[in-house]
Amino acid sequence: MQNKVKYVFALLLGLFMIYGGVNHILKPLFYLPFVPNFFPFRETIVFLSGLLEILVGVGLFIPLFRQWSAWIVLAMMLAFLPIHIWDIFRSDPAIGSHAAALIRAPFQLIFIA
Repeated sequence: MQNKVKYVFALLLGLFMIYGGVNHILKPLFYLPFVPNFFPFRETIVFLSGLLEILVGVGLFIPLFRQWSAWIVLAMMLAFLPIHIWDIFRSDPAIGSHAAALIRAPFQLIFIA
């Protein structure tokens, strides 16, 4: 039973990552404000992070790559967490509102767990 639950969660996370990755590529202007201005090549960062999300999302569907993909997702979530925390304290949160920013950061912690 526990293996089935892990499998279902892996597939759901895979779908979520693929969806998010595709959105990074199709709607980069939405994600651009999340990348701090001091980073060079911000558009490239959005594109590459979207591509990586798609790749690890697909990897979660393939048993041979599932564990590696899960570790990469964890690393990505840890890397993105400071950005989401930073968004809480911005005068104009990239996500749109302070309420959404306050919800998103704990949601990120759930993915990390």
